[in-house]
Amino acid sequence: MDECLILAPTGNERSFRTAQGKVVAPPAGWECLPPGDAGLTRRVKAAGPSWQVIEKRRNKSFSHGLWAPAENIATARSVLDAERATPKYAKKRVADVKRREQKQELYVGEFALAVLEFLDFAPTYAELALKLADKVADHATPVGSGTVARTERIPIDERAEAAIIAWMRHQTTAYDSMTIARVKGKRRDVRRQLAEISRGVLQRHRDPALHPVLSCPLCVSMQRLANARV
Repeated sequence: MDECLILAPTGNERSFRTAQGKVVAPPAGWECLPPGDAGLTRRVKAAGPSWQVIEKRRNKSFSHGLWAPAENIATARSVLDAERATPKYAKKRVADVKRREQKQELYVGEFALAVLEFLDFAPTYAELALKLADKVADHATPVGSGTVARTERIPIDERAEAAIIAWMRHQTTAYDSMTIARVKGKRRDVRRQLAEISRGVLQRHRDPALHPVLSCPLCVSMQRLANARV
């Protein structure tokens, strides 16, 4: 057995399905390395044959672990544990964390600016725009959040627009409490309709004329969030 495969779960913890639909079981002497330690997983993959079990739900993938010879997993874990116990590794970890934090801080600022540019609110609503940009950036940019803001497949201006619309959907519409029929495409249609409503709300703030706060779902939502922090 010298293959490195990507398989799908079957519901049985010791049987998996290949891309061709064949159900297979791990060889004797193999065990599962749970997901969560990327460094150890890379070592085990490099050591020899392995089966990666991936579950796909809609457009997302979830790891169910890596099956490999138990000896390879034990050896890789022992070597890695020894490396991680050294002062050199601890120093490197501190430097890595600091570098990631700096990178994240820069990205949050860059993303908030992209949001602000898309909003393009009139000077009358400049303060609201700044607060909204911060809200959207804080919500959309955490590492590992899985939001559109974390993907590099589309330009940042498109990420910003999508993040604003998503934030508006949850904060200024009844989407979260809606009962949506389990019909293919129905949820997408609802989201599309709500997105158009949200675009209309945003457009109101590009007009310098003042509008009644209580009739504006965005103004009401921002006030509610501000009150919640007091």
